[in-house]
Amino acid sequence: MNNMLQFSAGDILNTTAGLLWPFMRIGAMMVAAPVFSASSLPLRVRILLAVLVAWILLPVLPNPPRVDLISGQAFLIGFYQILIGLAMGFMLQLVFAVFIIAGQSIAMAMGLGFASAVDPQNGVQVPVISQFLLIMVTLIFLSLDGHLVFLDLMAESFRLLPVGMMHPPVDQLKALAYWGTYMFSSGLLVALPAVTGLLLVNIAFGVASRAAPQLNIFAVGFPVMIMAGFSLLVLIAPSLTDHFSNILVDALGFIRRLLVI
Repeated sequence: MNNMLQFSAGDILNTTAGLLWPFMRIGAMMVAAPVFSASSLPLRVRILLAVLVAWILLPVLPNPPRVDLISGQAFLIGFYQILIGLAMGFMLQLVFAVFIIAGQSIAMAMGLGFASAVDPQNGVQVPVISQFLLIMVTLIFLSLDGHLVFLDLMAESFRLLPVGMMHPPVDQLKALAYWGTYMFSSGLLVALPAVTGLLLVNIAFGVASRAAPQLNIFAVGFPVMIMAGFSLLVLIAPSLTDHFSNILVDALGFIRRLLVI
């Protein structure tokens, strides 16, 4: 009986702190990142997944700072972990938003801007073309093991930016906000082939309406624009993988630079 394991209060507190800080960073990432934050994924599953990932990473993580868990310093450390996790998840959210913007541009050009559907991941109304592109890039993300790559980057973040009072400088957080310009430009680049093709169709209908004024251009043009838009979507679908992989690589590289102080 004397050989039974005994744990002191200090050992329990150190183990709790060692698990708590990674859990807060990983949990905050899962709140903001696409796929992980999908409304179809129950909250209990997300919490258990965050605890499991934190428990797996616990043996290889740097030693956490020894602070009283009920103190102002512990509150600041927890706040920084949540901030880092939200920033990483928000960065991945911007990658997926590129294709929502592209879908909105294409939908407006082909006359389907009024047709909206509920995005099951974010719970908001988006054009059906955006929903189609979002489903496509989500499948591409999972097929490329992007979720595993992102979790690997999360594990690396504890080496690049260990748990403590350190946090990303304000300039780097501003750079994260300015990355939104890259999001809009990339979205327009993805939509450019389809929008250009639809513009040529519009020009052709404009010429036809001038040549034959008696032609009801609205009755003929609307179904033709929709058929042309879907045909162009079929043509640009094979390029989605290249666009998505390039944007994802740029985003992951930016996150690594964000974590380096």
